[in-house]
Amino acid sequence: MSAIKLRLAAGAHDRYCSPVSFEPSQGDELDGLTGHVYAVDELGIEYPVQREALPAGGTRLVWLLPHLRAGETKEFTLVTRDHAPEGVRLTDRAGDGVDIDVSGERFTTYQYNRKWARPFLYPVIGPAGATCTRHFPMDPNVEGEKHDHPHHKSIFFTHGDVNGVDNWSELEGHGYTRHQSFAALESGPVFGDLQAHNLWTDAVENPYLRQELRLRIWAAPSHMRIFDATLTFHANETDVVFGDTKEGGLISVRVATTMDASGTGRIETSTGAVGEAEAWGKSASWCHYSGLVKAPSGGVHTGIGVIDHPDNPRYPTYWHVRNYGLMTANPFGHSHYFKDKSRDGSLRLSAGESLTFRYRVVIHEGDAPDGHMAERFSDFAYPIKAALLS
Repeated sequence: MSAIKLRLAAGAHDRYCSPVSFEPSQGDELDGLTGHVYAVDELGIEYPVQREALPAGGTRLVWLLPHLRAGETKEFTLVTRDHAPEGVRLTDRAGDGVDIDVSGERFTTYQYNRKWARPFLYPVIGPAGATCTRHFPMDPNVEGEKHDHPHHKSIFFTHGDVNGVDNWSELEGHGYTRHQSFAALESGPVFGDLQAHNLWTDAVENPYLRQELRLRIWAAPSHMRIFDATLTFHANETDVVFGDTKEGGLISVRVATTMDASGTGRIETSTGAVGEAEAWGKSASWCHYSGLVKAPSGGVHTGIGVIDHPDNPRYPTYWHVRNYGLMTANPFGHSHYFKDKSRDGSLRLSAGESLTFRYRVVIHEGDAPDGHMAERFSDFAYPIKAALLS
């Protein structure tokens, strides 16, 4: 077969470690790509490519582009090799957790053991091997850590009022998120996919809501970590109401205590807000926390950014973000954000309907500008798609 050549364009945005995809049209001949696929640029640099099966049939090819300036184009030739890099590896410790390694280094573990009220990611290890989320309460013996809010477990996915059930705190009568099964645990050279089926239940574990959680972890270089979280909620036999409360976050982060903005840490958002006083209860396309964390080699200034996707309901989301280390995407707590009890931010999901939210999390060295958060948003909101060269 003749060489397959592709062209991609950065468009109006600078691109940094950006996922790139190519979806062959009917008739495009890719049958010869039977081994491990690489995209080779004009300089001969090879980038591993991963095949992704599409729900409606067919295949998408996906790889990571390190950098491309706004307005620039780049050409690739697809080749095959007899080897592939390690990329992202998922290992299930049945009934306990799924270890997630990137290029042979531990990134995080999806903790789903029933001893916990809800699944969460912990530890979360960023640049230079620094754990950038709080250890408590999983490890209560870390010197200098705050021991408040034990339900703030690293990175988690919850809300405090769903049909009147508190699936946020761990106070008496709280609800649970219970793991049911994995639809996918896929390792690969470019990304790994974890897809979990969960049930949200009341205090006596009667289910009232189904949740599908999909985590796509990208094989980014060691100075950064990137993953996408997709949450799809299904109302089964009855309507489900996400209530108006500030106590929640469909994706929530409790950063390491040394990063707290009550100390030397920093909160920033896409609107230019800095600190809790400017950012709390305000809408923005992304929110970012940064500060000093401890690594084996010493202190590392680390940032964690959460990006809201423009297709999400109520985009741009509101941020329940606190100087003491909490950052959550919560689009429901309007009466609290506006200090007006006449405003109702609740959202009703009718029986038989579904609702999907997508977020991207970026972990890197430095503050928001160092992490190119504006460009990260563009990568997520307006991804690059390669075109076949004739």
